[in-house]
Amino acid sequence: MPAAFTEAERTRITELLLTNGERLFTTQGLRKTSLEDLVSGTGIAKSSFYQFFAAKEALYLELMMRQSAAVKREVVDEALLSTEDVREGLRRFLHATLRRLDSDPLYRRLMTHPEEMAAVMRRLGTADPSAVSAFTASPDNPARALVDFITHRQTEGDLPDHDPAVIVGVIQAVLVLPINRELLGDPALLPQIQDLLVDIVAAGLTPRKD
Repeated sequence: MPAAFTEAERTRITELLLTNGERLFTTQGLRKTSLEDLVSGTGIAKSSFYQFFAAKEALYLELMMRQSAAVKREVVDEALLSTEDVREGLRRFLHATLRRLDSDPLYRRLMTHPEEMAAVMRRLGTADPSAVSAFTASPDNPARALVDFITHRQTEGDLPDHDPAVIVGVIQAVLVLPINRELLGDPALLPQIQDLLVDIVAAGLTPRKD
């Protein structure tokens, strides 16, 4: 029979699994992280992992959900939506997201490895579909909040009438710049290049009305 855990033990072990997951997913990624890695130091057997999470992908998603509220507050509520000027809001959003990517290794991993998120959704679509639904529908999901902002501002005529996914892609193109800084002729110029690119993209997406 599966081991029985008290509520206190479940809480402690869950936090240990999340701590291990954050470290391992950040440093070596989803595919290379095994259940043996995740349960190391928790005091539970590999077979007991499934009493806490439906799969390692569920642990990955839980880490994402724990990040989401703080990220949304920082880059959406306090940046994108902090002004009625759409151009300035986009500038603030891009700068806030770049700062978050620079300071938060886990968020940087989540943002720069979309194939891992795709793998999570595929696996949990079978193993734990309710968790997927909860994440995609969550008001704390910053990606959803960005798309909602884009579609609303398109109806107001403040953003061009492209597929919202295209506009999101343009924004993401700015965010991958620091990840590829070694491709720049002079990586030391990254801050100036970044600032200019943010201004160009924000201005290009928000032509002033006559």
